[in-house]
Amino acid sequence: MDISVFIGSVLFKGFEEAEVNALLATLHAREKPFGKGTMILHSGDVISTLCFVTSGSVTVESNDMWGTRTILNLVGKGQFFAESYALLPNEPMLVDVCANENCTIVFLDMQAVGRLDDNVRARLLANLLLITTRKNLHLSSRSFHTAPRQVRGRIMAYLNTVSVQKKRRAFDIPFDRQQLADYLNVERSVLSNELSKMQRDGLIRCRKNHFEMIAFSQ
Repeated sequence: MDISVFIGSVLFKGFEEAEVNALLATLHAREKPFGKGTMILHSGDVISTLCFVTSGSVTVESNDMWGTRTILNLVGKGQFFAESYALLPNEPMLVDVCANENCTIVFLDMQAVGRLDDNVRARLLANLLLITTRKNLHLSSRSFHTAPRQVRGRIMAYLNTVSVQKKRRAFDIPFDRQQLADYLNVERSVLSNELSKMQRDGLIRCRKNHFEMIAFSQ
């Protein structure tokens, strides 16, 4: 396991390398590879592990019994997922987590947190609070992206958020067309048609996952 991946991560912010090594041992860290398309966690699972992406990326999804998929988040290298469920005993997951590409995941047993020194535990939990707060902000952003009734409104809300976050008008998004459609809760064909219309209307330029926002001029 490459310790350098953990150094400077949000969870271990403020910890020295020796402390991180000790924490990984106490939390029974185990690393496991997953192939693209593999389900890592399933809806209904009860877990006690915080999951850390050391390579590749995963999607957090809602998949209903009728085959409808909604992507809630894409989690990349150096990021965490399942943190809320890891801290809630006997709470079944309401989402699935799928390997978006070949990836490796480190599982950290959060039940072992109680065995940590008081000072170390307090610092770790403070960092974990920061992770969950950022995740809540992301979920709040997604509610804005899916709130508009029209497909164009959803696309513009999402692209505007990415543009603001990256502080530029030209950028790459982490989704392909199908994933973007699943994230915005629209049909892929409808999304593609609307993107074409938006290009014709001079609102955006796009190719694959690269977008450029074109400012309105009077």
